[in-house]
Amino acid sequence: QEPLVESGGGLVQAGESLRLSCASSGIRFSIAPMAWYRQAPGKTREFVARILNNYRKDYADSVQGRFTISRDKNMVYLQMNSLKPEDTGVYYCNGLIGSYNYWGQGTQVTVSS
Repeated sequence: QEPLVESGGGLVQAGESLRLSCASSGIRFSIAPMAWYRQAPGKTREFVARILNNYRKDYADSVQGRFTISRDKNMVYLQMNSLKPEDTGVYYCNGLIGSYNYWGQGTQVTVSS
């Protein structure tokens, strides 16, 4: 069983919204720092958002005010509003347990102009 499984990606038009979900297995993830990263074609993977608990959240400047990260038990969500073509990429869920980074397989988000 994969420790992290993403879902919710798809093809949308600019200005529309998507909600990504990340399902984690194991109680350790329910209290671990969790994050979303993305990788656009031909580019390196980049940080999008992080949640340490329900009060401490960090965002990349490029998504601040448009994206919202949240968590509920073993689920982590990324609500993406006002999507732009530059938000296109594969979105990965990340969980940090001790010093080990766990990654999901990714979900594709494509935003057309």
